[in-house]
Amino acid sequence: MAEVTKEQIEEAIKGYIEPNMEKDLISTKCVKDIEIDGDKVKVKVVLGFPAKGAADEIANAVKAAVEGVEGVSSCDVDLSWNITAHSVQKSLKPIDNVKNIIAVASGKGGVGKSTTSVNLALALAAEGAKVGILDADIYGPSQPRMLGISGKPDSKDGKTLEPMNSYHLQAMSIGFLIDEETPMIWRGPMVTQALEQLLNDTNWSDLDYLVIDLPPGTGDTQLTLAQKVPVSGAVVVTTPQDIALLDARKGFKMFEKVEVPVLGIVENMSTHICSKCGHEEHIFGEGGGQRMAEQYGVDFLGALPLEMRIREETDSGKPTVVAEPESRIAQIYRDIARKTAAKLAMQAKSYASKFPNIVIQNN
Repeated sequence: MAEVTKEQIEEAIKGYIEPNMEKDLISTKCVKDIEIDGDKVKVKVVLGFPAKGAADEIANAVKAAVEGVEGVSSCDVDLSWNITAHSVQKSLKPIDNVKNIIAVASGKGGVGKSTTSVNLALALAAEGAKVGILDADIYGPSQPRMLGISGKPDSKDGKTLEPMNSYHLQAMSIGFLIDEETPMIWRGPMVTQALEQLLNDTNWSDLDYLVIDLPPGTGDTQLTLAQKVPVSGAVVVTTPQDIALLDARKGFKMFEKVEVPVLGIVENMSTHICSKCGHEEHIFGEGGGQRMAEQYGVDFLGALPLEMRIREETDSGKPTVVAEPESRIAQIYRDIARKTAAKLAMQAKSYASKFPNIVIQNN
């Protein structure tokens, strides 16, 4: 009987397209080692993204592919992940103890961006990453309420803040520092300075991902983020409604201009399922997020239903991913989290060199 070769094994593994990266494990360099001992094979797979919820499925697919090779009697797959830091804008250097910053943005308010941010952060944690969330909405901070956190953060040295903790997330928000009823009557420069301080003066502890919940629109805060915060990638949240998509496009264009890669689009309030009869209806229109993703050549990360439970659970300080971890909605958030992290894991390191120089000319 002919001896099994490494090339045969690699060819077999190439036939399996990993669903989160949408590429095979050989070309993405996730297969780190192949050991062949007669008719027994050992494959070591190291993913660049957390995948607790899909690890068995991926390992079983690799095992089945290898065991389909003639002459192989068994295959043992050792699957793990290692999350590394990805490149940021050229003029910036990464923040200590934060490997990757993911900005979550929307062109307009009311599309469920903060709810998506907190559930995305919790889902990344559930998938096996160390995660933090920064509430960058200075005028309307909602993360303290959504994470059920009250009280003020500690400061051990009088200069820096300790992040608040909830559901294994490290969190920071202006909402921890002011009364919930107090309006922030600030001009732009004060807001951007506050955002920089919240980001840089918080003692984040060894984060794989820091999710930044941005305010809606494309104003001062977003510009500060693009120019002064080392962002690895962005996620744009929209609803299928034409007017929301119009504004989401502006958000998308803004990231394009400042060379922050958009990892994908999340469509919120995609369909409504009647709690009485189960009838499904596209209240805000259909397929808008998908079409936008195709138009701009980015990934459609997933769609979430218009569901009362998402709102109720987030309002009560226990978002869906932790309130109902086995629910269909929690699974959708986890799928979105894995896809987002997988897209980031595949980011080329070349974005840094593309960062534009802003030149002001006196004509």
